[in-house]
Amino acid sequence: MDIDKYLIGYCLFFIALLAFNLLINSILLKFATNLGVRNYSENVIRWTLQTKPSLGGFGFYIAFLISLIFFMIFEGNTEIFARKEYLGILAVSSLGFLMGLADDAYNTKPILKFSVQFLCGIILVYTGNFIQITPWHGFNVFITVFWTVGMMNSLNMLDNMDAITGIVSLMIAIIGFLYLIFTGRLISFDAVMLLGLMAALFAFLYYNWYPSKMFMGDSGSQFLGVFMAVIGIRLFWNGPDVFQQVIQTKQFLSLLLVFVVPIADTTTVFINRIAAGKSPFVGGKDHTTHHLAYHGLSQRYVAFVLAAITLISGLLMLFFIQQAEDWGYTEVILFALYYLLVTSMLYLTTRIKPRNGAGNDAN
Repeated sequence: MDIDKYLIGYCLFFIALLAFNLLINSILLKFATNLGVRNYSENVIRWTLQTKPSLGGFGFYIAFLISLIFFMIFEGNTEIFARKEYLGILAVSSLGFLMGLADDAYNTKPILKFSVQFLCGIILVYTGNFIQITPWHGFNVFITVFWTVGMMNSLNMLDNMDAITGIVSLMIAIIGFLYLIFTGRLISFDAVMLLGLMAALFAFLYYNWYPSKMFMGDSGSQFLGVFMAVIGIRLFWNGPDVFQQVIQTKQFLSLLLVFVVPIADTTTVFINRIAAGKSPFVGGKDHTTHHLAYHGLSQRYVAFVLAAITLISGLLMLFFIQQAEDWGYTEVILFALYYLLVTSMLYLTTRIKPRNGAGNDAN
């Protein structure tokens, strides 16, 4: 296998797709300034009160389709869609994007959004992209659907400030790509998909970094949510470690560390809203991102902090968890404690009152 050929091809593909996405985003901003601009009086809570085009999903989805075509051409495999698992990934990615696009345009009912998310989980199960951690198929199906719906909602809820969901997703994609290198799966469908996503995210962040010119919208967050759910299943829930072994506690902890920010934020919001007697599904300025800002961080630094947490946790996973060939209770306890420490620190930002008293209606 000629690794140099693949590396050169990957580099050229990444550069070309990055340039293409920058161009696409520029064109969309110029000619569709009102596309995806929602009525923010209708149950949409963001840190800023400004309305901007929600165009990010277009670049993500186009990059995804181009990545599929590139994989077929580069691998010389024109029968890719004869495999159910790839068809399933195409189907759920398309559903996530289209449902998000409809929500951006029409403010769809929550039940419709949940129904599509649930359907995405069922499609993944049907096409063989499901979590396989127990001998009980019914439980595996439940966990797969729960994971899919959870990730689609987590990244959607995390998209409440400029660049937050974009940069956290970028860090997850980078860690996932490095993980494929570490496990000897650089030449793979997953590697090409992640490379395409990284190019799209870099291009999007150029326009979404504070002060942003565009939002990703639900078309972007729903696409990213289902895509990350798929990556989580294929790389971590079911994937082998660097020693080509499948040790469930190691893979589960790897998953928790890579996705620590969206999991911790969603868990924190649910706990606080339920404790306050509020619906966890109604928007508000009570996320970990908001509370970091209440404590004095600018939007830029909130993005940097969450990106750093994701990157550090991911690198910890790569260089310690995955390199531990002798895996036992000590390792499980140590890395579980690290995860709980990070999650607890993020949770505490929402419980400690800022000195300036901000936190109820800050903008």
